[in-house]
Amino acid sequence: METFPVVNMEKLNGEERGATMEIIKDACENWGFFELVNHGISHELLDTVERLTKEHYRKCLEQKFKEMVASKGLEEAQSEINDADWESTFFLRHLPTSNVSEVPDLDDEYRKIMKEFAAQLEKLAEYLLDLLCENLGLEKGYLKKAFCGSKGPNFGTKVANYPPCPKPELFKGLRAHTDAGGLILLFQDDKVGGLQLYKDDKWVDVPPMNHSIVINLGDQLEVITNGKYKSVLHRVIAQTDGNRMSIASFYNPGDDAVIYPAPELLEKEKETNQVYPKFVFNDYMKLYAGLKFQAKEPRFEAMKAVETTANFGPIATA
Repeated sequence: METFPVVNMEKLNGEERGATMEIIKDACENWGFFELVNHGISHELLDTVERLTKEHYRKCLEQKFKEMVASKGLEEAQSEINDADWESTFFLRHLPTSNVSEVPDLDDEYRKIMKEFAAQLEKLAEYLLDLLCENLGLEKGYLKKAFCGSKGPNFGTKVANYPPCPKPELFKGLRAHTDAGGLILLFQDDKVGGLQLYKDDKWVDVPPMNHSIVINLGDQLEVITNGKYKSVLHRVIAQTDGNRMSIASFYNPGDDAVIYPAPELLEKEKETNQVYPKFVFNDYMKLYAGLKFQAKEPRFEAMKAVETTANFGPIATA
């Protein structure tokens, strides 16, 4: 059985760089996911983020979640629920402008730590995009520029908790979907599992590992690579025991960024027909909002029908 791809980033600086880049390449082409260890974000910072996130849930969100469950009568459900997720969430925005100071109910220490964590993740995301460029044979900086738009990328964090569920056979923690954006960096609970990806016609567990960062690719990277890399269906299964923490940060294109297959890749692969569409990222997000839990292929087809007035000139990488 294939093992879930784990990338030791320290090995990128030595004799094993080639083999490590090959693990990343295979993961992008065949898994859509991989897990990073020795990624440069300190264990102390990760431990603090986890502690404060779990404290915040207990203090501010746990009771609200229980009240929501009671008000909707979810615990009395007798058949599978397909229009709700068993999760408690809030969102932070970092780029192009931050809202971390305005989000209610966060104490000062938590705000400070989440800003610091986001800054570290932003650097890691941009480093990873350049590693992907190297594997694809694209000029360094190409993917970062492709995401830029006029105001730079969008970068935000979904902080989620998946509380114990009395009827896990009827609920998903999070229903199956692919992610709309670019590169997703997940700091997940190292004790309570539940995240799964769909590969080779079966659901595969994404293993919880202490102090790791899980990476997955969004729809935009599938478009830019013209399908060489794939966004992959994934879900969170509900559990009867334990409260699973999930902090997913999304490094996405800017709202007005024009997304399309990299011409250099089309030339290299002698592609005469461009398989994927050109579109403005925000137009895709508007479509995705209503179709998140449906297949991605009809979304791509719908975008082919959308005419944009944007300038589709080459992306400058200087």
